[in-house]
Amino acid sequence: MLIFRSVKTLFSELSHVNAFYFLIFSVSFLFERIIRFSEVCVQSSSLKIIVPVSRVTEQISGQAGEMTAVEKVEEQLAALCIARRCVPSEEPSYLLDIDTSTAAQPGSSRLVAVSCSSQSLRLYDRESLRFLREYRAHPGSLSGVRFAHTCDSLVFSACSQGTVQCWDARSATQKPVQVFTGYPSNVFISFDVSCNDLIVCAGTEKVEKDTFLVFWDARGVTDCASATKEPLGVYSESHNDDITKICFHPVEPNLVVSGSTDGLVNVFDINKDNEDDALISTCNSDSSVSSLGWSGEDYKQVYCMTHDEGFCWWDMAQLDTEEPITLLHVLDVRESVCTENHGLHYLVGGLYHEKAKKLFLIGGTSTGNIHLISCGTDGLSLVGTLSGGHSATVRSFCWSPTDESLLTGGEDAQLLLWKPGAVERSLTKKASLKISSSLQKRVRVHNTSLKSRKKCSA
Repeated sequence: MLIFRSVKTLFSELSHVNAFYFLIFSVSFLFERIIRFSEVCVQSSSLKIIVPVSRVTEQISGQAGEMTAVEKVEEQLAALCIARRCVPSEEPSYLLDIDTSTAAQPGSSRLVAVSCSSQSLRLYDRESLRFLREYRAHPGSLSGVRFAHTCDSLVFSACSQGTVQCWDARSATQKPVQVFTGYPSNVFISFDVSCNDLIVCAGTEKVEKDTFLVFWDARGVTDCASATKEPLGVYSESHNDDITKICFHPVEPNLVVSGSTDGLVNVFDINKDNEDDALISTCNSDSSVSSLGWSGEDYKQVYCMTHDEGFCWWDMAQLDTEEPITLLHVLDVRESVCTENHGLHYLVGGLYHEKAKKLFLIGGTSTGNIHLISCGTDGLSLVGTLSGGHSATVRSFCWSPTDESLLTGGEDAQLLLWKPGAVERSLTKKASLKISSSLQKRVRVHNTSLKSRKKCSA
C-alpha cells in the first residue's frame, strides 16, 4: 500500500506528461521485481530448495519430449503403407512364418525366407520381393524358419518328421547342408537358433506321455555338407504337453524361453548342468500358448499370447525381489481393445520397438486388416489399422528395425512389405485369395467367438 500511495502523491504533483512516463516506469519496475522473485520453493524434509521457474519449465519440456518420441513411433507405425507386393505363386499356400537375413556387408542385399503350408521354403529379395528359389526337400509340414545371425546365407527350418534342416541360400540345390535329427518318435512343431548360432533347439508334440526340448550343437554347419547331427541332449520334465513356441534371448545365448499347450512359459539357462538347475522361472498363462518373445530394457521381460487370444507379460528382473513379476494379464484381448468398425479377431505376435522402448502386439481380422496395439502396464490400446493389403487372415510378420518396415504374410498367399509413407510399386492388387489348405490341422485356427469367462488369478 505504501508504494501505491507514493505513486499517487507524485502523480498529483507532476505534470500530465511527466506523470505518464513515471507511471510506465513504475509498472515496469514492479513487473521486473515480480519476475525476478518468481521462484518455486520445494520443501524436501528439512532442506528448502529454491528452483527457478525456467528450470522447472525445462524439466517439463524434457518430459513432454519423451512422450512425443513414443507418440512419434506410434504415428510411424500407424502410417505404414504398402511398398511392395510379391508376385503370387502358381501354387497358393498359407504363409506361416517369415524371417529376414542380416546383411553381412553394407550395401549387400538381404533375403526373406517364408515357410509355407505346401511344405516348401521360399526365398525372396528383401527390397523388391522378387522370388528367388524354393526348397521342397522337407518330408513333412514346416514349423518355423530362421536365418543364422552371423551368416546371412544360412537358413534353418524344422519339420514334423523329426528333423531341423539348414540350407545355403546361395545354392539352388535341393539338398540341405546340414540335417539335425531327433529321436524316432519326435514330431517337431517349434524351434529356434541361439543369437550366436551355436545351439539349435526344437520342441515336440506330446507322444504318449512324453514331450521334449531337443538341443544340438550347430557349430561347423558349412564344413560338413549333407551330414547329420544327433542331439546334445533333451529337457523332458518341464512341460507335459505340446511345446508350441521356443525363443532364444536376443543377446544372451544361454537363455531360452518355451511355451506349451499346458499353459506354462518356462525360462531356462542352458549353461547349467541339468534341467532342474537350468529352469529359472515358470509362469502360468492359464491357457494354451500360441506365441511368445522377449521385451523391455536389456530384454528382461517375457510375454506370450494364447490360442484363445489372451495376453500375459512378466518381468524377469523381479524374480529375486518381493515385487510381483506379472506386468499385465488380459484374458481376451478382443474384449479389451476398442477397434472402430473393424473388430479384432485374433493375435499374431508381438514386437519390441527398441527406439521407443515399447512393446506392440500385431492382431487382425479375418478380412485381412492388421491392428497395431500398444502395450502398457495399465492396459492395451489401439495404435492404428493397416488395411487394403491382405484379403484373409494374416498368419505371420517380421519387423525390421533398420528401416522400420514390416513384412506380413497370410492365408491369401500374399507377401507384403509395409513402410512409413510408402507408395506401392508392384502388380495390381489381386482379388481375394482366400484358399483352403490340406494342412489346416497343422495351422493354428483362431477362436473367433467371444465367450464370457470368469477371471483367473494372474
